[in-house]
Amino acid sequence: MNPLSDPQLQQTFTGVFRLVVPEIALLGTACAAVLLGCFRNGRGLWFAVSLLGVAGAAVLAATVDQPAPPLPTAASIVPDAAAGFVRWLALAAAAALLFLSWPEVDDRTAAEYYGCLLVATAGVSLVGRANDLVTLFLALELISIPTYVLLYLPARTRVNQEAAAKYFLLSVMSSAVLLFGFSYLYGMTGSTNLTAVTAALARANAEALSPLALVGAVLVVAAVGFRITAVPFHFYAPDVYQGGPAGVVANLAVLPKVAGFAALARVLGLFGPDARSLPFDTATQLPLLLWILAVLTMTLGNVLALLQDDVRRMLAYSGVAHGGYMLMGVVVASALPDVRGAGPTVGGVEALFVYLAAYALMTLGAFAVVLYLSTPDRPVEAIDDLGGVGQTHPVAAGAMAMSLFSLIGLPLTAGFAGKLLLFVGAFTAPADTAAMRNLYRVLVVVAAVNAAVGAYYYLRVVGVMYLRSPLRPLDGSRSRPTLAAAVVLAAGTLVLGVYPQPLVTAARQAAPASGPPAGATAEAKSP
Repeated sequence: MNPLSDPQLQQTFTGVFRLVVPEIALLGTACAAVLLGCFRNGRGLWFAVSLLGVAGAAVLAATVDQPAPPLPTAASIVPDAAAGFVRWLALAAAAALLFLSWPEVDDRTAAEYYGCLLVATAGVSLVGRANDLVTLFLALELISIPTYVLLYLPARTRVNQEAAAKYFLLSVMSSAVLLFGFSYLYGMTGSTNLTAVTAALARANAEALSPLALVGAVLVVAAVGFRITAVPFHFYAPDVYQGGPAGVVANLAVLPKVAGFAALARVLGLFGPDARSLPFDTATQLPLLLWILAVLTMTLGNVLALLQDDVRRMLAYSGVAHGGYMLMGVVVASALPDVRGAGPTVGGVEALFVYLAAYALMTLGAFAVVLYLSTPDRPVEAIDDLGGVGQTHPVAAGAMAMSLFSLIGLPLTAGFAGKLLLFVGAFTAPADTAAMRNLYRVLVVVAAVNAAVGAYYYLRVVGVMYLRSPLRPLDGSRSRPTLAAAVVLAAGTLVLGVYPQPLVTAARQAAPASGPPAGATAEAKSP
């Protein structure tokens, strides 16, 4: 009997295209921009077209019905709530990046620039809903390849070229490691479908630990570690952040990180409906490896950020440290419920989603201010270049201060809400042994100490802006779209800090532990 004659299988295969209609709209807009840009280019034209493309994708995401596939073990795309959260986060970040990058987009390359940004956004969204190893890899490459182009477009100096070359070579290496890890997972399970892979690995590890499966998982963690700037895969970040265009660097700071954590959660089964059937639980020692990575990443990132005098290098190491904080959510999500079936007070995936959204707001806000205050003749490089900005550019300085306060995690900011959920989730995470429970609590203490360390270099920037007189006042690019982006992002950081309930509710609904089993319901129309 032909397997394709099965109606459920046919419906699963044909329904895939309906599940990615917004992503198809983004890719179609990108293709139109790149092709038609050969005949007519211009920053204003393709900015408007790209913004319409993002808005159209958002409308389609909110209105097109997306039923769950009848056979999840055959579906390459899943429309669960977690996928919906990642999609909306990617679209919101893309809209912010369109405004943020306005001053550095050249009229001659505007179509290519905006087209690559839309392709990368579609890639992030597809990573969140990928249910197949092949689909997941292709979605990650949809992010990487446009990023190479974005880094090379303005590569007119040796510093730009060096940053682009470093990112390209190391990204290609991480892709090779990822494929190597996927080959182990496929060899162990005989399937590329993630639902089937995680179920098979959960059964295999329940009987006896599988060394080959653990090797595959470690290789995947190493490859994804490049995208989330986890130690020791972070070493490209300072040079690329310093040498790349500010708008592209803002893209690098957010979109690959969102995709990296979504990919890691998919492969480790953290988006699955049953927390008791994780393929890599504490018995496999993979959560212990993630614990070590989280501690090293947040500690090394904060310590090295203390030594930086360059704003972008400081933000690079800041991004490394925040990658460590977010790894706490992955560690918590790896915790199994205890014998009574009680889970943590705050789920790891839920806390991770909240922090990803907060991180996007505060990081994009900081880069927006740096880009607004920079000019081709005098870019903002050293922290001392921001001296007296509070007097000369009070609105931009206020937006920067709000972003930095959120990066610290001060109360009434979105960063505080994210850190609080991560800390509470880790402190209350259940464990099958007292030693593991103590490790979770030690992780909270280490994270709290690191947050205090990070406060020093963030407050140093605030002090330079408000307590020093400008030695050489900055003119600023007078880019109103960039300043508008900075103000809106800072306002979002403040609003979600004062009233985080909408974001927390959206994250809780998207977290698998609080929702129905995968495939039981259609995806939520909004986050």
